[in-house]
Amino acid sequence: MSSALQILHKSALVGVGGTIVLDLYAFFMARVLGVSATNWAMVGRWFGNMARGRFLHKAIDKTEPIKGELAIGWVGHYVIGLSYGLLLLALWGKAWLEQPKLLPPLALAWMLLAAPYFVMMPGMGLGVAGSRTPKPNLTRLKSVVSHSVFGLGMYATGWLLAQYWPTTA
Repeated sequence: MSSALQILHKSALVGVGGTIVLDLYAFFMARVLGVSATNWAMVGRWFGNMARGRFLHKAIDKTEPIKGELAIGWVGHYVIGLSYGLLLLALWGKAWLEQPKLLPPLALAWMLLAAPYFVMMPGMGLGVAGSRTPKPNLTRLKSVVSHSVFGLGMYATGWLLAQYWPTTA
């Protein structure tokens, strides 16, 4: 495998690894502590409606269901995670893959809070930064913590890849 292709693969794996860590965290929080997790069917409904030209909803849970919305939501979730791994590479380069540091993926994850706060939540009818949810501050805190866990997951994945799959020259 060429070095460039290997770097792309590893970057994509960093994003997918971060997403897996996030999902394990969400599973733990839901099963052990009873904290509600993201409803990926609603995210899939939002994505599915985009194909129909509808980007804004008053309340996504009141919008007509889309066939396969749960699968669409989960696939979208992992495609976004993979893309964030590639973005990490674009911003911090191959050197990060060779010697991962914690701050870059955390900083990226925190910067990317702009996406759910200003695009996804308003698009789904939840208001800017979840302002229309029953507990907006809790919604925001959950997003910050989840993005932090994702950043930690990207770091952990990058560290494991650097230890066990060194980049070839």
